[in-house]
Amino acid sequence: MQKITPHLWFDKEAKEAAEFYTSIFPDSRVTNITTLHHDTPPGDVDTVSFELWGQKFMAISAGPLFKFNPSVSFFVNFDPSREENARKKLEAMWEKLSEGGTALMPLDKYPFSERYGWLQDKYGVSWQLILTNPEGDPRPPIVPSLLFVGDVAGKAEEAINFYLSVFKNSKQGLIAHYPKGMEPDKEGTLMFADFMLENQWFAAMDSAHEHQFNFNEAISFMVYCDTQAEIDYYWEKLSAVPEAEQCGWLKDKYGVSWIIVPTAMDEMMSKGTPEQIDRLTQAFLPMKKLDIAKLKQAYEGE
Repeated sequence: MQKITPHLWFDKEAKEAAEFYTSIFPDSRVTNITTLHHDTPPGDVDTVSFELWGQKFMAISAGPLFKFNPSVSFFVNFDPSREENARKKLEAMWEKLSEGGTALMPLDKYPFSERYGWLQDKYGVSWQLILTNPEGDPRPPIVPSLLFVGDVAGKAEEAINFYLSVFKNSKQGLIAHYPKGMEPDKEGTLMFADFMLENQWFAAMDSAHEHQFNFNEAISFMVYCDTQAEIDYYWEKLSAVPEAEQCGWLKDKYGVSWIIVPTAMDEMMSKGTPEQIDRLTQAFLPMKKLDIAKLKQAYEGE
């Protein structure tokens, strides 16, 4: 099972977006849609599970609280050694994803790739499509990427080392630092690196340029935990902003959002009756750190 799952917060387009993405990416499908009933704003909330090219995602429609921005984006790797007509497929995907969106870096040839482009799609989610070097180590088709800007610019490498110390089955991958003469980026800060957490690849970069955005809850990372001890462990290691703690959500010291959830919750949400799901929802809404025993009691109606 995929231990860490990107979680996307939409105003009300989660189902529509999941259907849009699964129509574009290969090996993709919507796996579950559940509606949670709230008596208070934002009202009913849709939760959607879907897979893109083998990578699991979660999405919710929960009101206009958070806006997507490029601080978290998704690399989409087209590897000519594994993918026939990789360049053509990249260009076709670029065309579909960019409909109604904005190009942040135009699709073009760059020093690091024969074909690369960075865009925000019509929902605001950012994608970096890249023709990868087939001589390098293989990477999965989709890799979440963190851009460290503003107050945390220059801290990407420190953050990677922190995450490697927290998560098991982890390792450092490629690493490239800015050379001299790349101002405002300081020499020695991170131009690009990738790393593995719980057997999943992530990427990270520093940018000291002026950006009008920072990490927020629009894109978080769900960590599935089998036991309460595991939930307690990640909560203690990662949570650094007490006021951000809500319903399993937390923020770490770099501003990245995580959701620490019991593995059993997915099954309860997908297989429960409407009454069981309602009881579960009412139980977890007031919680900060999730309590597996109390959630199971609520689900069972005890």
